[in-house]
Amino acid sequence: MDEEKENKTITINGEAIAPGENKLLQLNIARLPTGTLIDIPVHVFNGKKAGPTVLVQAGLHGDEINGVETLRRMLQENHFAIKKGGVIVVPILNIFGFIHFSRDVPDGKDVNRSFPGRKTGSLASRIAYAYTEQILPQVDFGIDLHTGGSQRHNHPQARYTSGDSKSELLAKAFNAPFYFPSKLITGSFRKATYKMGIPTMVYESGESMRFDEKAITIGMQGIQNVFTYLGMKAKGTNLKQGPSIHLKSTRWIRAPRAGMFIPQIENGQSVKKGEVLGLVTDTFARKNKKVKAPFDGHIICINHQAVINQGDALFHIGR
Repeated sequence: MDEEKENKTITINGEAIAPGENKLLQLNIARLPTGTLIDIPVHVFNGKKAGPTVLVQAGLHGDEINGVETLRRMLQENHFAIKKGGVIVVPILNIFGFIHFSRDVPDGKDVNRSFPGRKTGSLASRIAYAYTEQILPQVDFGIDLHTGGSQRHNHPQARYTSGDSKSELLAKAFNAPFYFPSKLITGSFRKATYKMGIPTMVYESGESMRFDEKAITIGMQGIQNVFTYLGMKAKGTNLKQGPSIHLKSTRWIRAPRAGMFIPQIENGQSVKKGEVLGLVTDTFARKNKKVKAPFDGHIICINHQAVINQGDALFHIGR
């Protein structure tokens, strides 16, 4: 029986991690102008018994620190001590963005639009290339942690690839308040894993450069839910958080005009068609423009930017 077999050896950057062994590796990427080496820390936990290898990562966008803290706490509390299979944990993928409080690398390129990358390409492309060559060949499933960007606050949600039933099952098992399909974007990490046959889900929660305790707690439990679903942990360790609502489709509601934006609902709230979600006002108290729900649904993201331009994304609604 498979459960009696010894797990495979995980090999990254020439270093072998045998079954039952844990190791912290450094994936060398580049240097700062000062000559300081920049390495991506990679934690590997290899169980003794055979099972899948799961990649859990955060910090693909350097300013999305909520996931970084989620994985730091899980490392500190030893939540990656699995019984079967292996876990590869990358708390900060985009080290350059993290130390510069930036979504991107110093040349302005987005690592999450640079996969699978090139060995002699831009800095973002080289990071993606090293990751694709060294990490992804070892992986069977992926969990990618993100937040909203540009002051947009995402209610806890799990996203999967449209038409990929295995990634959908991962997102469902994660058990965030909402889960729904999401299209693949050219150059993204998720599209690269999809092409390599690695089912991957994305957990989105909170906003950039902010910690969100609810998001972190749900994220920690959700990752463990996936481990239990994949048979990597002992039975009875999957503590459900409540029903996960499956959204069939989502839509952005955009600003009808420029002005000051005042939300009038809570994130995660269910709304009815025609319900007032917020106001866009001018600075002279002459005009107010109501922003209304286009259909019955659930609000899964709110923009916290107070001064907005026409066409800015204000609310993300799902049904």
